[in-house]
Amino acid sequence: MSNRLALRESFQIALQALRANKARGILTTLGIVIGIVAVVVTMTAANGLQNKFRESFASVGADVIYVSRMPWVNMNDFRSFRNRPNLDLHEATALEDKLRGKAVVNPTMSGPQPVKYRNETMDGVFTIGTTEKQSRMSSAQPQAGRFLMPFDVQYKKDVCVIGTEVAKGLFGTVSPLNKIIKIGRTDFRVIGLMEKQGGGFGGGPNFDRQIFTPISSYVRAFGGDHGRTEVNIAVKAPSQESLGDTEYEVIGQMRAIRGLRPTEPDNFAINKLDTLVSTFNNMTGVVFLIGFIVTGISLFVGAVGVMNIMFVSVTERTREIGIRKAIGATRRSILYQFLFESSSICLVGGTIGILLAAIVTIVINMTSPVPASLSIPIVIIAVMVSIAVGVAAGLVPAYRGARLDPIESLRYE
Repeated sequence: MSNRLALRESFQIALQALRANKARGILTTLGIVIGIVAVVVTMTAANGLQNKFRESFASVGADVIYVSRMPWVNMNDFRSFRNRPNLDLHEATALEDKLRGKAVVNPTMSGPQPVKYRNETMDGVFTIGTTEKQSRMSSAQPQAGRFLMPFDVQYKKDVCVIGTEVAKGLFGTVSPLNKIIKIGRTDFRVIGLMEKQGGGFGGGPNFDRQIFTPISSYVRAFGGDHGRTEVNIAVKAPSQESLGDTEYEVIGQMRAIRGLRPTEPDNFAINKLDTLVSTFNNMTGVVFLIGFIVTGISLFVGAVGVMNIMFVSVTERTREIGIRKAIGATRRSILYQFLFESSSICLVGGTIGILLAAIVTIVINMTSPVPASLSIPIVIIAVMVSIAVGVAAGLVPAYRGARLDPIESLRYE
């Protein structure tokens, strides 16, 4: 009970000291405010970027392997990949036969095409020739109408499923279902409207600015047969746990299909969502490490300011310390008093910093394409950082005050 009373007494004295020196306390907290704003804004930016990245690539599928000519992330010499032969539909069919009953295989062909409906035109819309299995590769589903069916692919139906951005650009608020649009030079009937998916972040694909057509219709309308257009093959594993085994089997089967000898390197690429995630984490990790170093310097400067003020406070109240010790105050209570004072200064600065950071976050989200997201864990971390800086900044001055000799302190003028 005595310890609790001592803590309460030390806290009250610390608050009285802050109220008695308001101007000095405000100036001292400025460094902490700037440091906490920098910390919180950096963390909110990191949190927002991660959330936006997950949203943008949610449709890629964590249990799907993508076989293509080029890797998604190319850190090596581009010349080592450019001479690879394109994948074609015959290879996709052969891989599907090899993996029948083990995994779902879906070939796609894609490219930008101009799209027109009456007087409305959109250029460079990403048009994808695919099959009905596309709906199993992604969690995205049509919000109106339907997706492609097997008979659409088999009979080369000129039908399509469009994204929300395409629907808005061509039709506005009017329903696009059963409308005839011109993709390139070919007329297609809209049979479905995909739900909003987002995307387009960091140069990635915009999933709302896409059109799906049967791959057989795509070949007839835009060419792509005889290996002139690259085919990408998506392979959905039975489960995420079996993704590694499926990947090894896909590599082995593709090498066999392409007739590669054991000593020859792969002339195709295996891509997964993990590749994008690890690359994104590496890139943002470096950026935010630099950001945290800068914010660390800001907090260090703020802590030095608090420490300086606490040394001044200890010197000014030397006689007070002597009186408190003369009437029975312990070294621990003196230590707690100054630690509470420094922590209170930093906590007030941290609170102001969090409020300012919240305002900055709102402004960023309103004016910038770079997302920012303030969450409860970030606020808790900021408060803990404020208290930790206060304790670290006040420890040496508080220890010095606690070690003062009561007799010498009473003589101090």
